[in-house]
Amino acid sequence: MNAHAEIAAADAAKDADPRPKSAVSTGVGLAGLVGLFVAIYVGRWFGLNGPVSAMVAVVACGLPMVFWTLFIDKAWKNPSTGLDWSRPARPHDETREISVAKLAGLWATWAIIAVIYCICRWYWDGQYLFAMRMLAWAAPIMFLASVPYIFWIDRRLVEPKDGAYMFGKWLMGDGEEVDRDRMIGHFRNWAVKGFFTAFMISIVPGNWFAVLAWPTDEIVTHPAAAVLFLIALLFLIDVAFATVGYVLTMRPLDAHIRSANPYAQGWVAALICYPPFILMAPGGPLDYQADDGAWGYWIGESHPWMILAWGAILVFLTAVYSWATVAFGIRFSNLTNRGIITHGPYAFTRHPAYLAKNTFWWLAALPFLPMNGSLVDMVRNTVLLACVSGVYYWRAKTEEKHLMADPAYVAYWEWMQRNGPVPRLFAKLSGRANRPMTPTAVAAE
Repeated sequence: MNAHAEIAAADAAKDADPRPKSAVSTGVGLAGLVGLFVAIYVGRWFGLNGPVSAMVAVVACGLPMVFWTLFIDKAWKNPSTGLDWSRPARPHDETREISVAKLAGLWATWAIIAVIYCICRWYWDGQYLFAMRMLAWAAPIMFLASVPYIFWIDRRLVEPKDGAYMFGKWLMGDGEEVDRDRMIGHFRNWAVKGFFTAFMISIVPGNWFAVLAWPTDEIVTHPAAAVLFLIALLFLIDVAFATVGYVLTMRPLDAHIRSANPYAQGWVAALICYPPFILMAPGGPLDYQADDGAWGYWIGESHPWMILAWGAILVFLTAVYSWATVAFGIRFSNLTNRGIITHGPYAFTRHPAYLAKNTFWWLAALPFLPMNGSLVDMVRNTVLLACVSGVYYWRAKTEEKHLMADPAYVAYWEWMQRNGPVPRLFAKLSGRANRPMTPTAVAAE
């Protein structure tokens, strides 16, 4: 078979087994990138490296994505929003009591989150102080805006009696109508938002400053500086998109949380990767960086071509990690299902961010080559980084266990087993090329 015939056969196979449609279009992420790059250019030109400027950059990233979602993709028409546009809105008299109960449940939830912020001391130290100021500033706006929003959306929802409504009814002493599963689901959703939104807002300014602080002439003339600048830029893209994702969990954008992970092990696996529970932080039990920056040390400034080559690999891996977040558009969120993403890097592997991130750590830290030459540190660093990679494997498995409840993810999982380059590679390496696991078996693990 010649090359042209092979290409034609491959195209025919793709047409016969198309990849499941992604919940988000590629254009959403591209629109966000344009807005963020404009903000970065303006910020570097005028030296706007303060924390408020960082949040303006997040807004510049989010607004084009909202525009694209509403006016290009018209996501508000999707049946998955739970909104019914085929008939006139319900009369206010029909939904008023529902909306009042829902507002009571929503405001009480926000009050609980605020109390937790007050109790937990880490929220009032270091980078979290800025996040607390931003949330305190936004709180009255959210409070006022929630009233017309809830009264409006309840008239359009197919099923307006959601978890917030159930919590509100419970607070009002009407326990007969309360669906406890929905109420618990509501708490899980807001636990994700409350924990991760504060964290993301707290780290945006540092990533913004890391990008704006690099002098252009140094980036152009020093290979190591160029590598570090590009990595910082890609991390900024990641945190900006993630912050937008945690803020915009709204049904009219079809970006609401369908479900949060109901498994305790999923929460444990995720939370130990973030402060204050993080195990990989300096001095933590899984701190594998006894000597940081090993790749730069071993290559050295005397070999600029090697720095460029190794740095290019690290930049590529960071780009894949960032691309995995960009692919979500306005829907990125840990521990949740907000629609199944199948495009971008998710067409190659089910967990591109985890794969890229862990490969980056191994190549950047070189744990088996400690700078001090200590055999003890070599063993310690290598074993601990292996444990960190094990944690991310655990996260991937717990996420799949949650997502397997969605038929859309099952279809994507099965397609990846047949067509995904990375799953097929791992299947061959493990000797399971002809014995793929079933989705049921994965969900049961």
